[in-house]
This record gives sequence, C-alpha cells and structure tokens, in this order.
Amino acid sequence: MAAAGRPVVWLFDLDNTLHDASHAAFGLLDEAMNDYIAQALRVDAAQADFLRLDYWRRYGATLLGLERHHGIRAAHFLEHTHRLPDLEQRLRGSPRDRAALRALPGRKFVLTNAPASYAKRVLTALDLADCFEGIVSIEGMRLFGHLRPKPDARMFRVVLARLKLRPAQCVLVEDTLAHQRAARAVGLRTVWMQRYVWRNAHGPEVGARLRRKPAYVYARIRSLSTLATHFLPARAHVRHADP
Repeated sequence: MAAAGRPVVWLFDLDNTLHDASHAAFGLLDEAMNDYIAQALRVDAAQADFLRLDYWRRYGATLLGLERHHGIRAAHFLEHTHRLPDLEQRLRGSPRDRAALRALPGRKFVLTNAPASYAKRVLTALDLADCFEGIVSIEGMRLFGHLRPKPDARMFRVVLARLKLRPAQCVLVEDTLAHQRAARAVGLRTVWMQRYVWRNAHGPEVGARLRRKPAYVYARIRSLSTLATHFLPARAHVRHADP
C-alpha cells in the first residue's frame, strides 16, 4: 500500500453505480426472469414473480434460489435472461465518468453479480471498457461448486486472493448497502454511490435511508469525480462539484 495510506485498487459495481440500470435494464431483466421461471418451473406469472423476488431477497440473487431449489443451470439462466436486444439504446451514464475513472490513480476492476457478456456490453457502449483492468462477474464467483455472489463475504476473500490483494488496499464503490456491509466486514473500505438509487424503485436503498450513512460506509458520493476528494491528498486532484 502507498505510504500515504491511499487505496491502490478500486472495485466498482456495475448496475446503478456505473450506469442507470433502473432505466436501462432492471425492468427488462425482471420480465425476462419471470418468463424464464414460468417456463422452466411450469408456474403461472404471479408465482414466477413471487419466486424471483423471494430468492433475490433471501440470497441476494434470484439465480441462487433457482440453482439451490430447482436445479436450474446458471449458464442457461444467464444466457436466456440477459439477451436484452435493446440494451445499448437504453443505457444512460454520466459523460464525466470516463474522465474521472482515467484520472483516478490505481488499478480498477468491475465486480458485478451480472454475467460477463452483459457487463462487457454495458462498458463498451458507455466507452468505459478500457478504464478497467478486468471484470469479476458472477461466473467467477463460484466456490467449491456453489455460487457465492455479493454479498457473500467468502466471495470477497476469494476474489482478493485471486488478485493477490490485501483488503486494506481496496475500496468497493457500490449502490447496495448489503454488499458494502459484507465488504467492510472483510476489511475493505466502502463507498456508497447514490447517483441512481435516489430514483430507483427496484432496490432497497430508497427514501430516508439515503440520508443516513451507516458506520460501515466510509463515504457517500453522487459522482465518480468526487472519489479523489475522499481518498487522495488535496494536491493530487482538482475537486469537482457533484452534479
């Protein structure tokens, strides 16, 4: 780690952190997952919607419940639910993000519960792909044969071991508090990206909770350009106001 204590590795979530997934993808993904569940499990639309939400709330990812309780193959589920033919046309991000990411010192990875093909499409369309050294997607979050996506603390430890990193070197930039809580327990510093969750009816971080910073969150931001103000010496950056 640098002598000044600054982080050298940044782990960025994808959806609702690097782009407005509530607008671009979540509604389409919910529909695709419901259709998949209804066909694969031979249940009606209401039961499919219930199972999707129930497994997401219980396990942090609908796929875990389907794999554990119904033997659904992860690769088959991910391929069929993430086709999203109109995704690129629906994507919305911040035009300042590319400059902010390229100016931010240190290694950068995307850490997402989404499949790699989807993550690559999003990053390419937003012109952010070359800002990152790599992508850790849900396909790489399997431990002893079992999927362990965020917020599973074991996954964070495994990812750090693969990348040969110490937790104190890393900062996780995320929109989801449950993921930050698990990461902080492992020893990472955490940043709560709130740009998109203010208007996100899909996730749990809504309303008054956005006005409080939990103890396990190091900083709250609404723009990637302000990351440097929290972690780097004043002379190392020029502060930008949040949009």
